[in-house]
Amino acid sequence: MLDSPAIDGDEKPPGIWRWLTTVDHKDIGVLYIVFAAFTGIWGAVDAMMIRTALLTPAADIWHEMTYNGLFTSHGLTMLFLFATPLAIGLANYFVPLLVDADDMAFPRVNAVAFWLLPPAAVLIRTGIITDLLGLTTWAPPMVGWTLYVPLSIEKSNFTVNIVLLGLHLSGVATTLGGINVVATVVAERSPDVSWADLDIFTWTMFTTGGLILFAFPLLGAVLLMLLGDRLLGTMFFTGPGGPVLFQHLFWFFGHPEVYILVLPAMGLISHILPRFTGRTLFGYKAVVYSTFAIAVLSFGVWAHHMFTTGLDPRLQASFMVITFAIAVPSAVKTFNWIATIWNGRIRVTAPFLFCFGAIANFIVGGITGVFLGAIPVDRIVHGTNFVVGHFHLMLVGMMVFSFFAACYYWFPLLTGRWYNVPLAKLHFWLSFVGVVAAFGAMLVLGIDGLPRRMASYPVSFAPLQQLITVAAYVLGIGQLVWLWNVLRSLVVGDRVESGDPWDLADDGLLTREWAWFDDRFDR
Repeated sequence: MLDSPAIDGDEKPPGIWRWLTTVDHKDIGVLYIVFAAFTGIWGAVDAMMIRTALLTPAADIWHEMTYNGLFTSHGLTMLFLFATPLAIGLANYFVPLLVDADDMAFPRVNAVAFWLLPPAAVLIRTGIITDLLGLTTWAPPMVGWTLYVPLSIEKSNFTVNIVLLGLHLSGVATTLGGINVVATVVAERSPDVSWADLDIFTWTMFTTGGLILFAFPLLGAVLLMLLGDRLLGTMFFTGPGGPVLFQHLFWFFGHPEVYILVLPAMGLISHILPRFTGRTLFGYKAVVYSTFAIAVLSFGVWAHHMFTTGLDPRLQASFMVITFAIAVPSAVKTFNWIATIWNGRIRVTAPFLFCFGAIANFIVGGITGVFLGAIPVDRIVHGTNFVVGHFHLMLVGMMVFSFFAACYYWFPLLTGRWYNVPLAKLHFWLSFVGVVAAFGAMLVLGIDGLPRRMASYPVSFAPLQQLITVAAYVLGIGQLVWLWNVLRSLVVGDRVESGDPWDLADDGLLTREWAWFDDRFDR
């Protein structure tokens, strides 16, 4: 990584002590990014093990208990230990640069927020680790990432208590990160950076920080209520209606959490895409207003996850309408991205390819989400692999693709070196083919009626399941290509020779974070 003390003029202790004690936003951003890369790979290994288990209709590769533990740990890891920390990490590194601030508003709180995550990861992953090591004292958590009652209040599995504590710790860390992002944008902006001058990525992270402040404290309260039912004999979710009450509370957090993950991805696409089309983002104000609309509406759609729980039909209809409504600002962004590309001077770089792939996957994933918001359709495909395909098209096909676009776009700034371009494009094509084949086939499986979360399944579904597994392996190979490219480029990549490595200045598309990078060359 670039040595920020040499640029900022600050003296920092050498070696590992620097990283253990730093309060510099760029260093902490790097720590978040490295942590997210590690947990993302860990969660991806879970996914590969799950898909390997599904190669055969019978549960004869992993034990059913291990399978259930794997999909629980996979979901929790990817959502709470990979995607959310990565978004906060990118905000840590780049938002202060984009608003011309010296640092985050609360540097020490920023450091504390990050250092809560490693112990949270250990707690969340404990059960599956002990199971894979053959230690039978603690069984893996087998409750799914949604922690549904009554599974999550069944007291025989002590490991669930540890997972709940880890999730609570990660929630505290995320809340502190959200506070810092909001406070930084409000209070630390340079006088030269007005609200009208904010870039799209900063707008989306500011909005995401606000969502975090409203959503994650609720998750913390629900986790404490679960722990109370498990350990103290309380009856929040054990009485009549308890499971439905839990779902209401969980999804009131859970659906804003989806947009806590997706909004940063939208911001990255809106920020990076114009750099490789030779023009500014089409409809800047519309994109900003659509971000606010998504944030507000995200708190009004939670019960579309509950159409099969017996809700009053009038309530179901209202949630269906709001679900359709939230598709409108998402469509606004999509049309603005397409208009930005239209007649632009396109440079087919790795960042552009991943942005383009993210948009394509978002269109398919978003349309299937509208289908799921329609009550008659949801009643048919609820709880099937159709939901899994939709969810992964959004989170892998759109969100992870946008993160890779950011990785390649900012790689020269983060490291001072270039990556290998052919390897980056190979990474894209393996990833794109893997995502489309795997999650497209899941949509078909769901329409055919195969329930999700099954360790075994009828033989008639085997061909499609095996196709999905092969596609998942292709996707996994793509990520190995990315990892090799990053590690190789850190050591032998060509050094960046300019403060404007993408040649953006001539088109007026050079944004503020590159001014800090350019200072490296001036000195």
